[in-house]
Amino acid sequence: MTPKSSMKSVKKNKAEEPELEPLCCCEYIDRNGEKNHVAACLCDCQDLDEGCDRWITCKSIQPETCERIMDTISDRLRIPWLRGAKKVNISIIPPLILLPIFLQVASWHFLLGVVVLTSLPVLALWYYYLTHRRKEQTLFFLSLGLFSLGYMYYVFLQEVVPQGHVGPTQLALLTFGLLLILFALYRAKKNPGYLRHPASTDIFLSSSQTECLNRKGQKTKGFPGADMSGSLNNRIPKDDLKGSFWMLGGSPTKVKEDWCAKCQLVRPARAWHCRICGICVKRMDHHCVWINSCVGESNHQAFILALLVFLLTSVYGITLTLDTICRERSVFTALFYCPGVYANYSSALSFTCVWYSVIITVGLAYIFLIQLINISYNVTEREVQQALRQKTGRRLLCGLIVDTGQYNRGFLRNWYQFSTLGTHPFHHPAEDIV
Repeated sequence: MTPKSSMKSVKKNKAEEPELEPLCCCEYIDRNGEKNHVAACLCDCQDLDEGCDRWITCKSIQPETCERIMDTISDRLRIPWLRGAKKVNISIIPPLILLPIFLQVASWHFLLGVVVLTSLPVLALWYYYLTHRRKEQTLFFLSLGLFSLGYMYYVFLQEVVPQGHVGPTQLALLTFGLLLILFALYRAKKNPGYLRHPASTDIFLSSSQTECLNRKGQKTKGFPGADMSGSLNNRIPKDDLKGSFWMLGGSPTKVKEDWCAKCQLVRPARAWHCRICGICVKRMDHHCVWINSCVGESNHQAFILALLVFLLTSVYGITLTLDTICRERSVFTALFYCPGVYANYSSALSFTCVWYSVIITVGLAYIFLIQLINISYNVTEREVQQALRQKTGRRLLCGLIVDTGQYNRGFLRNWYQFSTLGTHPFHHPAEDIV
């Protein structure tokens, strides 16, 4: 068959294929590839019907059935949008519903407040370990954090400001702090320093080999170039491939590099593969569930800034609230002893929100302290955990401080390196190489 005839047959096949009709705002393509409607979200759900029947008859529900029900709910939970309904991540919904309910119940009585405010961190930790064990990404904690900021600010405007003890300057300063938190979170949510597959691997393939790979239509898993290197592994031993990358990346006496079999690339020093994000990150510190992203070389500074601004703004908001509802006592005393605070709804809800903010602030203050210690010793959280597992490095203050000694160059030089992250590569001396 000549190329002209083949082109004509392709054009004829394209003409014979029916064109897909554009979706209206309430229509979408479900996980089975079929057109569906938002109004039919409760129709034709055999798994849900079976689960309800077994629940009514007091029979156990299989875990596989529960997973299918959750998959169906997450697929059908959508909102009308232009050119088709958009899917809503189901993990962002519980904080929007449960947090106001819990805080309202906690403001009814002191004992209810103790029970609710104690159970909230326990439930959050349980959900964290559940998702961390399954290595799943979730928007639950990001939704909880953002909604907590918004709800605390709403309660402050509705219950504290009308009492007349907060001036315009104080309100403007608190609002500015809130906006600065959102900006820092936006910067921290950006690319933490993902390692893309190096384009220099193309030198191993000729143009004819590349065309052959493209004709086969192999799908790339992960990031561009991963499939190409996967094809290389069938021809070239990994040791030879690593050696070639050594020559491309620099001298072995300058940089430590490591091969990642999942991403099919060579990692520079201090880079790690995140099991949750499924990609390698340069100078990875840890995966933070509060931003639903890794903390790495490119966003570590913004992460520290977000923590610092949040702590200052939260302490300032707590101080203004306690000074308003318990004016006869100091801030620290009013936090533990404020008689008559449950006499009316406004002061009770404000006091409950203060304690909720205190719990969140104490938790993030601990994270901030650990981050400052790690930066001062030039270690990442990932390196600390590895040193604790392998029982290496110096441990101080019952393991609160872990100094691996590999990258520690003194307090000032360590902070200087942190302040210049992402601007230029930092070359380590030869004794850093393991």
